Amino acid sequence: MNSILIAVLIVGIIGLVCGIALAVASILLAVPSDEKADAVTEMLPGANCGACGYSGCAGYASALSQGKTTNTALCNPGGSEVSKKIAEYLGLSAGEVEPMAAVVLCQGSRENASVKMEYKGVKSCKMASQLFGGPKDCVYGCLGFGDCVNACPYGAIQICDGVARINPAACKACKKCIETCPKGLIELLPLNKSKAAVLCKNKDKGVLARKECKTACIGCMKCQKVCEAGAVTVTSFNAHVDTAKCTGCGKCREECPVKCIDILNLS
Repeated sequence: MNSILIAVLIVGIIGLVCGIALAVASILLAVPSDEKADAVTEMLPGANCGACGYSGCAGYASALSQGKTTNTALCNPGGSEVSKKIAEYLGLSAGEVEPMAAVVLCQGSRENASVKMEYKGVKSCKMASQLFGGPKDCVYGCLGFGDCVNACPYGAIQICDGVARINPAACKACKKCIETCPKGLIELLPLNKSKAAVLCKNKDKGVLARKECKTACIGCMKCQKVCEAGAVTVTSFNAHVDTAKCTGCGKCREECPVKCIDILNLS
C-alpha cells in the first residue's frame, strides 16, 4: 500500500508542478490582444473567403490595424457599407467596392455538349476531370457535379441541365467558386452594367470544338474585328472580353456565328 500511495503522490506532485508551469507560461507568453483588429474583425462579414488577398477576415483586420494596408475596400462580400464602417473607425479614407457577381462561362448543357463516356465515379468535378478530362467530349466545359455548389457559403449556385448557374442577387463575389472550379470557368463581372461575355472556354480548333459542343467558340475572330473598343481578343482559338474596355454595345454578340457571346446585365 505504501508503494502505491507514494506512486500516486509522486504523480500528483508532478501534475501540480506541470499545471503551475503551464499557468505561468500562459501568462508570460501571452500575445497581447489587438483591440483595433478585433473590432475590425467584428465589422467584417466573417466569410473568411480570402478574396481580400489575406488569410481571412482576421488577417485583413490585422493588416488594417497595423497599417500594412489602408485600403478598406478589399472585402467584396462586405461591400462599400463595410468599407465605410472600417474607414470611419480607423480614420481612413473609405474606398468604394464595385459590386460584382460570379458567372459560369459555359453553355455545355446536356443538349449542347456531347458525352464520350458514362461516368460512375465520385460525384466531384475535381475527381472526374482527372479521368480523361471528364465524361464530356469538351474537356474545357462544366462537368456539373457541383464542387462550386458545395463551396459557395451563400447558396447562390445550382446545377441546371448539367451546368452550374449562379444567382447574381445571392452572390457576394467571395471567389470561393472560382478557386474551386477545376476548369477555370468562373469569372467575376460587375453588377448592373451591360458587359459582353464569351460563354465558352474551349481552345480546340473550330471543327473539333463544334463536334464537342454546339455552342463552342470556334475562334473565327469576327468578334475581335467588329469590336471598336478593342475589348475582345482571340487567343488559342478562344475569344475573351476585357470588361474594363467593353461598352456593352452588343456588336460582338450580333457577329458571333455560334452565339456563344451574350451581353449580361447582372442584377
